Amino acid sequence: MERRQAVLYLLLLVLPLPLAVYTIGLGRYEIAAGDVVRALADWVTVGHNASDMPDLAYDIVVRVRLPRIAAAMLIGGNLAVTGAAFQGIFRNPLVDSNILGVTSGAGFGAALVLLLNGSTLEVQASAFFFGMLAVLAAYVVSRLYHTAPLLMLTLVGIVIGSFFASLTSLLKYVADPLDTLPAITYWLMGGLTSVTRRDIPALALISLTGMAALWLVRWRLNVLSMGDSEALALGLNPTRLKVIIILFSTMMTAVAVSVGGVIGWVGLVVPHAARTLVGPSHLRLIPATIAMGMIFLLLIDTLSRTMLPGEVPLGVFTGIVGAPLLLLILRVNKTGWK
Repeated sequence: MERRQAVLYLLLLVLPLPLAVYTIGLGRYEIAAGDVVRALADWVTVGHNASDMPDLAYDIVVRVRLPRIAAAMLIGGNLAVTGAAFQGIFRNPLVDSNILGVTSGAGFGAALVLLLNGSTLEVQASAFFFGMLAVLAAYVVSRLYHTAPLLMLTLVGIVIGSFFASLTSLLKYVADPLDTLPAITYWLMGGLTSVTRRDIPALALISLTGMAALWLVRWRLNVLSMGDSEALALGLNPTRLKVIIILFSTMMTAVAVSVGGVIGWVGLVVPHAARTLVGPSHLRLIPATIAMGMIFLLLIDTLSRTMLPGEVPLGVFTGIVGAPLLLLILRVNKTGWK
């Protein structure tokens, strides 16, 4: 890596933290970056009672925006790095974490509980359960066919995803159009409005564990990207390794969807952008993808809550920004995906 690229790479890795501090202060009640830092310092050290900071500013920073910003960073990093992992093991630039049906399954789980007027916690638990169930069903059914296991897993995953998408459409058809239908539709478009501090520990635990796991197998991902024959020649068991990567990636995707709803484009666009910047090697691609995913969703979430008088679902902005961004990346990266 050239010196200029190395500097850009290091700046990229540290950028999410100062950007998070800056975006916490943005909103209908604007707070200066210095006050944001002071509120965070009070929260970590002496406590708010020992500070002269206004109660309203402290509450907005610590109790409202901090959980939301943390969730945006974790979910953005989650979806981006799992997209990079799936593109690596499937050797396909058009796949992301939705390929095995986890998003459709989680969407159905959330819609089911929303139809039954369940609590937010129950919605998240159901989304996580059905997201994992969708992938488990895809894996079990694919094992019934004794041919090309990874290809069959992909095909069955698409079928399972379509099945759960149809079930979700059925729930929307029977939902009350004045009450539950808007709630289901809004949740399926993605959003962090309902995120609280109680959501962060489980999200952080699964996200950071998954990111660490993908980081530990980074060089194995390079080998898998070359093909199963090369992996076998180097002493790896490609099938077992792919199952492990899919398991961690599925858990990360399921917990992200359970907290933030269905947020598209992150897992497709961000890995391409990171690959254009740092190259195809997963040694640098994994950290760069995590950082860029955090930055991408931080900016999208800030746009969604500040641009218009009412909050816009995240899925709307990720599509509006992601589609032209992907076309631009494909234009810049004329050599194609490697």
